[in-house]
Amino acid sequence: MAVQAIRPYEGLINRVHDIFSIVDKLPYRMSEEEVEGILHVLPSDLRKTMQAFLAPRVRKNGLDFVRMIKAWLDGAHEAKRTGKKVILVPFNFPPEIVHCFESAWPVTSEVLSTLGVTALEGQGERYWDYAMGLGLPDFSCSANMIEVGSCLTESDFTPDAVISDCFASCDINSKTHEFLARYLDIPLIFLEKTVDNSERGVRQYYRYFMAMIEEIEELLGEKLDPERMRQVVEYANQASELYWELWDLHKFVPCPVPNAFSIMTYGVRYTMWGTEEAVKVMRSMVETSKERLKAKEYPAPEEVARSMWTYTSYYFDMAGFFNWMEENGITHLGDGLDLVFPQAIDTSSRESMLTGMAEIARNMPMTRQMGASSMSVQWLEDITWAVNELGADCCIYCGHHSCKQTWSSAAVVRNELLKRAGIPTLILQGDSWIRRMTPIETLQELIEEFVNNVVRKKRRRPSREG
Repeated sequence: MAVQAIRPYEGLINRVHDIFSIVDKLPYRMSEEEVEGILHVLPSDLRKTMQAFLAPRVRKNGLDFVRMIKAWLDGAHEAKRTGKKVILVPFNFPPEIVHCFESAWPVTSEVLSTLGVTALEGQGERYWDYAMGLGLPDFSCSANMIEVGSCLTESDFTPDAVISDCFASCDINSKTHEFLARYLDIPLIFLEKTVDNSERGVRQYYRYFMAMIEEIEELLGEKLDPERMRQVVEYANQASELYWELWDLHKFVPCPVPNAFSIMTYGVRYTMWGTEEAVKVMRSMVETSKERLKAKEYPAPEEVARSMWTYTSYYFDMAGFFNWMEENGITHLGDGLDLVFPQAIDTSSRESMLTGMAEIARNMPMTRQMGASSMSVQWLEDITWAVNELGADCCIYCGHHSCKQTWSSAAVVRNELLKRAGIPTLILQGDSWIRRMTPIETLQELIEEFVNNVVRKKRRRPSREG
């Protein structure tokens, strides 16, 4: 494949940042005619995303969310302008750790890839194709390779360092980030996950974590300030409380929590957790869900299925995925990336806060399941717990193109879910970030057939009625 030429101003982060500059101009109060006029002038790929976020039932929350993302992108550009270090992290690394440092700012590769896919004309395909043209393997994960492909053009906003913590949970992720760091000749910091979850293994992980903190301090020439760290942790604790409040709201039937809140929740978690902006967005989603519960609002005549997605969702057509499901009575209770299981962190001392963040990092999605001593057992236990907690009556596995590790256990998890929880699992094939793999129309058809022919015949008793 020939390497596609990409001009200097065409980098993914720069393009997305320019596009998101319009969100500050959008008012909260807009008529449907005004929204339609805005959507009419947008490129088709961006239109699908904004249709999802500007739907009347989530409009305020959608605007809060995209403004938070704009602030996150602004923070990265401001850091570059003022001489701070921008650190690229994978999605399973808690960004609040970087937010604790005055002279650093986190950017998350999978979030950046998703922004490219959801906001840019042509989505992220040009950057994927560029990476493939360089000879990188086509079993790479689009979740990070789209952004990494943009960085490799050396025409985009580039990080000053990379943190990699995907060892044992996703080899392709860790090797992709290592390759980027070596290629750009920038510092690479590792956080290794022990697969031993015994007391001995946890202590070892904490040692690795503290060594990583020391490396970051040396890179930045900055010692962690306990007072700044305490402020970040207190914001993270507030967001965690709101996370669990939103989790409980999912238990009502029909579900008052809009489907799009799933991606908004982990969009917040993987970017601005530990900041006031994150608390604002989480509180906004809780308040909207409570209002919908009180008003008994649901966008379909009835809730015909309550689905838990066992790993990732599909992101290349937000309206065709989240909104389409909801408007057809199929609730999206969350996916594997929502299983962040946040816990309050003790703020009494520097050591207690670092230990608390280390424990948070150890239990992040993918790290917790795919990095366990038995991937299928831990993944199954977490999904089964979530299914029973939220009253799901079906599971769906999206069969993401690159997740060879989850593919190896998908059938085991499906069969055991049927035995333990009595619910069926639909196994789909398709790339979460690349539409060329399986079109959204095909996915919609398969989901609809599954719900109509399987789920409706095996409906579970709801956990709680609204």
